[in-house]
Amino acid sequence: MTSRLLFNPLTLGPLALPNRMVMAPMTRCRTSQPGDVPNALMAAYYAQRASAGLIVSEATQVSRQGQGYSFTPGIYSEAQVQGWRGVTDAVHRAGGRIVLQLWHVGRMSHGSFHPDGLPVAPSALSPDAQVWVAGADGVGRMVDCPVPRAMTEADIRGVIEDFRRGAANAMRAGFDGVEIHGANGYLVDQFLRTTSNHRTDAYGGSIGNRIRFAEEVAAAVAGEAGADRTGMRLAPFITQRNMNCPEIIPTILQLAQRLDRLGLTYIHLSEADWDDAPQIPEDFRHALRRAYGGRVIVAGKYDQARGERILGEGLADLVAFGRPFIANPDLPARYAANLPLAAFDSQSLFGGNERGYTDYAAAA
Repeated sequence: MTSRLLFNPLTLGPLALPNRMVMAPMTRCRTSQPGDVPNALMAAYYAQRASAGLIVSEATQVSRQGQGYSFTPGIYSEAQVQGWRGVTDAVHRAGGRIVLQLWHVGRMSHGSFHPDGLPVAPSALSPDAQVWVAGADGVGRMVDCPVPRAMTEADIRGVIEDFRRGAANAMRAGFDGVEIHGANGYLVDQFLRTTSNHRTDAYGGSIGNRIRFAEEVAAAVAGEAGADRTGMRLAPFITQRNMNCPEIIPTILQLAQRLDRLGLTYIHLSEADWDDAPQIPEDFRHALRRAYGGRVIVAGKYDQARGERILGEGLADLVAFGRPFIANPDLPARYAANLPLAAFDSQSLFGGNERGYTDYAAAA
């Protein structure tokens, strides 16, 4: 390839990144039980991939209530903080940089994670979706999400505090920053959309009201981690999980303006990555650049050529790669040398041991 923009260094807040390749957040469900605690296997996995310019961790629930899938990690107990410290130490010893993705799934959950059997959401509306939950036999299966209960304003204040505490715990655990998961039909995203938010109070109705929760979460998180170490992931064009909101584009752009005022260091644009997904139009990308002055990361079925192209067009500053990093822990080196990529084992994505996780070899 003639273009080598992916290999150019870049600053991201106080971080000096050696290249513009981001390891995207990917749920892998490998924590130790009980307690959803990060472990040595996870530390080895992330350290193997430390040549990425930046690693964004798998989504990590800020509370027990925020969990929607079995064996995903948390950041609310001391054991979890210490487990994550093992991960960040390993990544830093390998020369890498890693931020923690803070997560609350909202209605994308299952009754088994909640004392009353009900997930919480802006409104009592079903996502018409499934989550991966392990049964008593330890085997994970896709199960239907129940109809959630609508959050009270006290619930909302409590969840904002959970995000704040999660950010504080992430910094204690040695992360280089945090990313708020505001995408893909989870709680922050649920507040943004008319299809999932039917509230009539200060958190629903108008665009200004629907972005209020995201803005307050961002302010709380940035107050702990520092705005220059805080990003947010957004997904304007997803439609599944009953999220097809006709007002989402102006909503996202207005939120981007608010995040710019707060000084968040990046927006991570999660693009739909299935085969027939809608393409993000260039006019939206330009509008996002006008609304928001920080760095923009893009993610969603990018390969090397497509990544080079969007960097060259000035519509992104960094490119995140998900699946390619699973079977190719040395992905930047493979791209640099134009080496073929290994394929990943789709049967070992969620749960299990080192198979399909840390046993992928670097290129010879």
